[in-house]
Amino acid sequence: MIAVIDYGAGNIRNVMKAMAFVNLPAKLTKDPAEILAADGIVIPGVGAFKSAMQQMTAAQLVDPIQAAVAQGTPILGICLGMQLLFDSSTEFGATPGLGLIPGKIVALPENTGYKVPQMGWNQNQSRIAHPLTRGIAGEYTYFVHSYYAQTASEYIAASVDYGVEVPSIVMKDNVFGAQFHPEKSGEVGLRVWTAFAEMIQERRVQV
Repeated sequence: MIAVIDYGAGNIRNVMKAMAFVNLPAKLTKDPAEILAADGIVIPGVGAFKSAMQQMTAAQLVDPIQAAVAQGTPILGICLGMQLLFDSSTEFGATPGLGLIPGKIVALPENTGYKVPQMGWNQNQSRIAHPLTRGIAGEYTYFVHSYYAQTASEYIAASVDYGVEVPSIVMKDNVFGAQFHPEKSGEVGLRVWTAFAEMIQERRVQV
């Protein structure tokens, strides 16, 4: 069972539908025991970093998520959920994140000739060979965001050009994130969900 973190984020319905399509059993939950017992964790989200972390903290979700990751549970953050994986964000003032990947979330620059927010399709370039990036290399996925991750190259598995290098897939050990919306990216997005499902299945076999 995959624990989809329930902290009041939007776009939950599409995420759940995409996971069901690739036969990934999922439950929307804020129960610490269910999070710790899950085979995998998904953090969805659209909106602002600060309010999302405030909601997570109020719901006492931060500790169980960090504990689950520490015990090796695969976690996938989507869009805002990906940004929450990092140390901090400057959106509406400095706000600590989950601290699962080193780096910070900053505003897309407005002096590059590109419109902010990035809204639409952009082409991914693979930086690290991995099942999550194998299906999106050279492919277009759908983005909606005004902030992006600044992090070391060792954590950037794929990226897109938007006047700056925008990480589109990030990873560190069992922590993964997608800045784009796989559930809105058609067949290419389904490849991401399928790869995540296969990773979880492989871990279950190993355990």
